[in-house]
Amino acid sequence: MTEQQSASALSRRDFIARSAAVAGGLGLGFHVPFDAAAQSAAASTPEVNAWVVIRPDETVVIRIARSEMGQGTLTGLAQPVAEELECDWSKVTTEYPTPGQSLARNRVWGNFSTGGSRGVRESQEYMRQGGAAARTMLVQAAANAWGVPASECRVEKGVISHPASGRSTSYGKVAEAASKIEPPKEVQLKDPKDWTIAGKSVPRLDTAEKLTGKQVYGMDLRLPGMLNAAIKDCPVFGGKVASYDAKAVEGMPGVKAVVRVGESAVAVVADTWWRAKTALDALPVTWDEGPNAKVSSETIMAMLKEGLEAKEAFVGNRNGDAAAAIAGAAKRVEAVYGYPFQNHATMEVMNATAVWTSDRCEVWTPTQNGEAALAAASEAAGLPALRCDVHKIHLGGGFGRRGAVHDWVRQVVAIAKEMPGTPIKLIWSREEDMVHGKYHPITQCKLVGGLDDRGNLVGVHMRISGQSILAGLLPQNLQNGRDPVTFQGLNPGGAEAAIGYTIPNVLIDHAMRNPHVPPGFWRGVNTNPNAIYLESFMDELAHAAGQDPLEFRRKLMANHPKHLGVLNAVAERAGWGKPMPAGHGRGIAQIMGFGSYTAAVAEVSVDDAGRLKIHRIVAATDPGHAVNPQQIEAQVEGSFVYGLSAALYGECTVADGRIVEQNFDSYPVMRLDEMPKVETIVMPSGGFWGGVGEPTIAVAAPAVLNAIFAATGKRVRQIPVKNADLRRA
Repeated sequence: MTEQQSASALSRRDFIARSAAVAGGLGLGFHVPFDAAAQSAAASTPEVNAWVVIRPDETVVIRIARSEMGQGTLTGLAQPVAEELECDWSKVTTEYPTPGQSLARNRVWGNFSTGGSRGVRESQEYMRQGGAAARTMLVQAAANAWGVPASECRVEKGVISHPASGRSTSYGKVAEAASKIEPPKEVQLKDPKDWTIAGKSVPRLDTAEKLTGKQVYGMDLRLPGMLNAAIKDCPVFGGKVASYDAKAVEGMPGVKAVVRVGESAVAVVADTWWRAKTALDALPVTWDEGPNAKVSSETIMAMLKEGLEAKEAFVGNRNGDAAAAIAGAAKRVEAVYGYPFQNHATMEVMNATAVWTSDRCEVWTPTQNGEAALAAASEAAGLPALRCDVHKIHLGGGFGRRGAVHDWVRQVVAIAKEMPGTPIKLIWSREEDMVHGKYHPITQCKLVGGLDDRGNLVGVHMRISGQSILAGLLPQNLQNGRDPVTFQGLNPGGAEAAIGYTIPNVLIDHAMRNPHVPPGFWRGVNTNPNAIYLESFMDELAHAAGQDPLEFRRKLMANHPKHLGVLNAVAERAGWGKPMPAGHGRGIAQIMGFGSYTAAVAEVSVDDAGRLKIHRIVAATDPGHAVNPQQIEAQVEGSFVYGLSAALYGECTVADGRIVEQNFDSYPVMRLDEMPKVETIVMPSGGFWGGVGEPTIAVAAPAVLNAIFAATGKRVRQIPVKNADLRRA
């Protein structure tokens, strides 16, 4: 079935399959919008086109299918639309269309997925075209009213004028007439050099409501007659519920129901969430933990160690004969690095609200992919997708956890089916959220390199052993069993995640070893460990060759000017090569990820007791085009908080088949006094669209690890750093 065919013919199974591949008015007679006045105004205002609605009061509503989770997507996508529309930025606001509305209109809003730093770069072109088309239609409406050619009209900040006659009007006054004009088949988009709104550091559109507390998050939502649910799933992945005693808690205050959810979970529904949680904690449950109850971190590590030496592996990058080159090298360098399971640990735990009847199901939830959430709701509801809908809410953190998998949506719908017509809000406890995540895949990497007698790199073999995200989440996207995501940042070429070095002989392969802990797309995904493996080893090779780490890299980057550009930028800004006090060190790293080129220099110190202090990080990003430079700076700073927290502390361990770390006491994040000074260099070179939310996170850790070596003479090869003895050698 193609997207041109009628949406009404789309089966639930087809829609679920399609949405999985992308990961990527209530039927009860009432509907609760977040802003009744705005909803009423929107309903009475005809749209100019799917992307633009202009109200009589001149408010410009730009519809955005991608999700806002703190990274500025709404502002970043509204800017290029407003640019082409030539409206008054001070009058711009945004709204989410629902995936159900999009499906009913043959997916007019395209992809709803917000991940892989693709929000702006993948939708900017057709959204800009939507803005340009709306401008053309508005100008034509004014020209029709005046009886003049549209070519004689001008527009500035939402005011249309006809200089020859001195007449003018506003977008709000002609919007209804414009909505009846046939859209242009082709539009001319502005050259970025002529941008006045896009490319500028305009204020974000979502700041005020967050500051005033007006912003509604999923956990804030209230619906008339709503009940609350708490849930407990089997602590061992793959386990099941053996039995539970509902009668033991049914008489507790506020309890309305005890519900079996699928094969592995039990929920309690009550008038308040705390009462539901209290009863759930008191509920006697017996688990059938299954064979995975015997798995531990030690057994997983043994499996990965075996993969490092396995004969069979999937090849991601091959050039020349790495084995022969290394065998004939004057000096051989070898190291093994490792990266653990890590939790997304979003500040807002998983939650959703649902109402189910035999005719319709509606869900309100924070999601990175409205279509995937709709597919999950449809499947759990047992209803066609066209009889379901998902109302997207701003996210209190996503980082990939709320993207490809919507287990909490399936759960809330399953609970709501047991109480038809009653709104049910499901909130996971922090502990439930921590032990039932989709974790950053665990890997080990053995690297072997060869240097000739002049210190030139002649060959490298990188063997990655460990988990495949696609095998765990989207096996239909594997390529003959191979997971291309594993090789992010190490690819031989291309516009997405290519390696930045020309090495005469190279082999990068992956021995897939999948433990029972489910993997997930975790912010930065495989560029995070791959940057550590590649860039820390490049540092090791440089020192083994007796060369400066920057100069060693530069010799390999002549054919990679954009990689070299960001590397040189951070080296110059950081004062690379200048003397540092004893116990201090600088480290450098670069990587390409998500279509952008990034590099960083870190400055650290380690005292006699082995205490690490990260003083400064200089970071450079070349995303091609910079829609909002200030927003990019904020993204870089935020990504370093996340990336450094992971590098210093992030580790999920396994005992008796279950995740050990259940809250922030055992899974800490960086504190304010630990955060280094971050200096961001935004250097768009034009000609392409790269991401900005995830690329820079990957260079933070290797830059710091290399700086630790410069300060102490010790290599940290296993993340997190908290487990290492940093006392100077």
